[in-house]
Amino acid sequence: MTTDRATGSGAEPARPRSDLGRRTAARRQQLGLTREEVAARAAASPGYLAYVEEHAAEPSIGFLLRLAGALDTTVAELTGGTADLPTGFGKASAHPEVLTLGPAECRELLSTHGIGRVAVTLNDTPAIFPVNYTVVDDVIAYRTQAGSGPAAAAGHEAALEVDHIDDAFSQGWSVLAVGPAEVVTGFSESRRFEERAYSAPWAGGGRNQWIAIRPGHLSGRRIRVPGAPPTGGAPREADA
Repeated sequence: MTTDRATGSGAEPARPRSDLGRRTAARRQQLGLTREEVAARAAASPGYLAYVEEHAAEPSIGFLLRLAGALDTTVAELTGGTADLPTGFGKASAHPEVLTLGPAECRELLSTHGIGRVAVTLNDTPAIFPVNYTVVDDVIAYRTQAGSGPAAAAGHEAALEVDHIDDAFSQGWSVLAVGPAEVVTGFSESRRFEERAYSAPWAGGGRNQWIAIRPGHLSGRRIRVPGAPPTGGAPREADA
């Protein structure tokens, strides 16, 4: 086990936690396992696993292979080698279950995410745009530029879809919200969305026009793999 060395009256500052450590801890917690359980699976000491999770460790490839096996994932996933790949590379499960989601669960899942895709029609051609969104009192709202593609939803029926994909277990869920979209012109409503926004739009400045979708129809599906950890609402990625 590696420990901090004592110098003088205090301990040497801990090295910053690495991406490997964050991914390892997150995966372990997702599976509901203790450090002792994962360490036993990986033929390592709990102390060393704690060091890997909490410091900028550089473990051997042998340990990484054992750790990935203990966490039912891959070395590439733990080290970030698949960070730039699109989701959906996991292999299909042999016995998946497809469940229909009710409106209440759809609302709950919508409220846990901040990235969705809005479908609009531009010049008689369908188009889909990713947007940062927020949910306030069952109203879905996102910021964009006047005259932009996402702004074209205003004045029409619009559809917004939100997904969560668990590549490690080839499961996930998808929620579709359909309803009239409109430009938010009232100061109080705009301010309410501003106050509830988790993040500015990822695309950058100049996106100050709020578009609100009031869903009249919510539907969704969940693909579940027996024995795999549940795919609930994931941590918020970014709100409007």
